Amino acid sequence: LQSGESAKKKSYFKYREFSSVGLEHLPYKQRVGGSTPSTPTVPPKSGVFYFMTYHVYILYSQSKNKYYIGYTGDSLDERLRKHNSNHKGFTGRTGDWQIVYTEKYLTKQEAYKREREIKSWKSRKKIEAVIGLGHPDL
Repeated sequence: LQSGESAKKKSYFKYREFSSVGLEHLPYKQRVGGSTPSTPTVPPKSGVFYFMTYHVYILYSQSKNKYYIGYTGDSLDERLRKHNSNHKGFTGRTGDWQIVYTEKYLTKQEAYKREREIKSWKSRKKIEAVIGLGHPDL
């Protein structure tokens, strides 16, 4: 590069280095250099990796004498709380749902596939065979 071109590039980058465009969308009003934050967003080096797990679960309602099959990426306790809350929908009408069976998966796709498989059985006997002795009323 010629010295004149180098000076132009330096002045251009100096001007663009800390643009204020889009500051309203950044936490703590970080300064922006181009399209990347000038403050690096590096995860802590704790050496611990967290993998999101997904669960396929079967609920049982004693008052309805019915099963409900679902999957979630939330904690099972939180998901059960939502099912037992008063809301519109199949599980919202009674508040006595209990988790009677769970399976753990690493990906959402695997959990969804397993949920669809269990739902496709449409057989109470087959569902109860999967649950086994984990259900007190069997």
